[in-house]
Amino acid sequence: MLAAAPVSRVLRFDGFELDVRAGELRKAGVKVRLQGQPIQVLATLLNRAGELVTREELRDQVWPAETFVDFDHSLHNSIARLREALGDSAGTPRYIETLPRRGYRFIGAVERVGSEEPAPSGPTEQFKEAPVVAVRNSPPPMLSAVTLRTVVIVVGIIVAISVATAAVLVSVRIVSHRAAVTPSVRSVAVLPLANFSGDPAQEYFVDGMTDELITDLAKIGSLRVISRTSVMRYKRTSKSLPEIARELNVDGIVEGSVTRSGQRVRITAQLLYGPTDKHLWAETYERDLGDVLGLQSEVAQAIAQQVRAQVTPQLQARFRTARPVNPEAYDAYLRGRYYLSNMFTMAEPLNMAKTYFEEAVRKDPGFAPAYSGLAEAYIYLAIFRQWPAETAHRQAEEALRHALTLDDSIGEAYDALAILSWRYSWDWDATERELDQAIALAPSYSCAHEDRAEYLAFRGRRAEAEAEMAKSLELDTSIGSFLTESAVFFQLRDFDRLVEASRRGMALNPNEWLEHFYLGMGYEGTGKRLESISEYQKAVELSGGDQDATVALAHAYAGAGRRAETQKMLRDLEQKSTKVYVSPYLIATLYATLGDKDIAFKFLEKAYQEKSLDLSWYLKADLRIDNLRSDPRYESLLRMAH
Repeated sequence: MLAAAPVSRVLRFDGFELDVRAGELRKAGVKVRLQGQPIQVLATLLNRAGELVTREELRDQVWPAETFVDFDHSLHNSIARLREALGDSAGTPRYIETLPRRGYRFIGAVERVGSEEPAPSGPTEQFKEAPVVAVRNSPPPMLSAVTLRTVVIVVGIIVAISVATAAVLVSVRIVSHRAAVTPSVRSVAVLPLANFSGDPAQEYFVDGMTDELITDLAKIGSLRVISRTSVMRYKRTSKSLPEIARELNVDGIVEGSVTRSGQRVRITAQLLYGPTDKHLWAETYERDLGDVLGLQSEVAQAIAQQVRAQVTPQLQARFRTARPVNPEAYDAYLRGRYYLSNMFTMAEPLNMAKTYFEEAVRKDPGFAPAYSGLAEAYIYLAIFRQWPAETAHRQAEEALRHALTLDDSIGEAYDALAILSWRYSWDWDATERELDQAIALAPSYSCAHEDRAEYLAFRGRRAEAEAEMAKSLELDTSIGSFLTESAVFFQLRDFDRLVEASRRGMALNPNEWLEHFYLGMGYEGTGKRLESISEYQKAVELSGGDQDATVALAHAYAGAGRRAETQKMLRDLEQKSTKVYVSPYLIATLYATLGDKDIAFKFLEKAYQEKSLDLSWYLKADLRIDNLRSDPRYESLLRMAH
């Protein structure tokens, strides 16, 4: 057992600082997310820097004898967590050296700061994971002879019973402790993996690995997995795990690191019980980059096993048969995903994503996810009017045909196919069938739930839309879920609820132009015209002059009696259409606003002929064409489109 040698309040080494009393490790003044047994192991090693600390000494110091635990597994995991937090390596250690079958030694230089105090002989208050009953130090009162004899008899009976039932008691005790140290995990958030490659340029690769691990886990129906967009805001966060678990409403937290060296990839992952930051499992996996899909599947299977999630035989088979992939194709694929994931925060992200996905399928024509990503890029290029809808539809449909021919189990591909069926082909049966298939294959894929909620609202199925929206909010707590909520209430023409939803979204991200656009719609729908103009102006400014925001502002100006400004904006838009693509639907709304219904229907017919994505989204809900709804030509168009 370790001797009670004096220890310092603060121990420093190589930019790190351990506050022993507070149980906190800081790096350059920033708190490192590390608690519990790993901190206590580190304190023990630092106080014995340069010396061997045996496994037996660590067990006596950190794991009290009355606690049932798999000591070997728990010590291994604590050391793994320490090495990850310190950026250390077992093969080439800078701090913690392993002495096989004996113990560990801290080999760095340690500076002792602050007054010294006696070292604890067991777990300190900061490191306890279960309450300990205090024992009084004052002497007991004197016992009478009768009382003493009674105590002796009772003790004798208890001892006899204890001996007779020892096996049962031990068994119950072990079961009790096992239940205590294995909390139930039904929901998981994968925090952004740390980049341990030593190269900031590899950040896209590490973010991509985080995304792919979430994608694999999202396929497990018995496990609720939080979306990528929700967890990315915790990148390099100083928040504690219990805080994060509470904010995301999850039981389990997965964190870890990725190291890429040449054609080798290593993932270190650990699973923790979020509410208490209790460590449950940790492991390291390493493979060639060409076998990275198998590596990801192996990590996902291990996590599923640790949380006792039910994995269907079909999914197990898909995990086991992950195909090799061309390393250069996979690298290009992750770059494409990086640009697609940052489409709202980067310049020209969709064209960059398209270019990288095209490179991926060129280098590995059998890599199905790259075709699915390419289809998504084309769809968004059409939605944001950077490509004509007909061209983008044809390219996206071709890419999805390749993807599903190679692998018909990609939930994201079915979701993309549903968007094409809805927004371009106007095939409602196919849309619903494909959305159902996407969710069946990837039950925690938040985008599919969001798209389904919007589609159901578009079809006027309010109760189903709100139920689906609630599911999406369980998976995605980012701006995307709030935009979905706004879109649902827009499609339902519930303008009071639209105002509430948009305000919630803006509270999360005040610079999201779409929320200002939807809030403007909500204000206009509730008769607050001046407020709507203010929000549309913000949407135009924040979006850099988006066509939709500009047309909405022009419409509101006309309603406020500023028709000259509306007419000028219409002329500018028509002039712009000679150089770049401008949706005929948007031009139609301005002619409708100015009361020229014949020209408005002329442009609506043009939008119908080219299968404009705007027509399929706006025709039923858009208040900018309310003055056309009583015209028989509108009813005819509605029947053709729906």
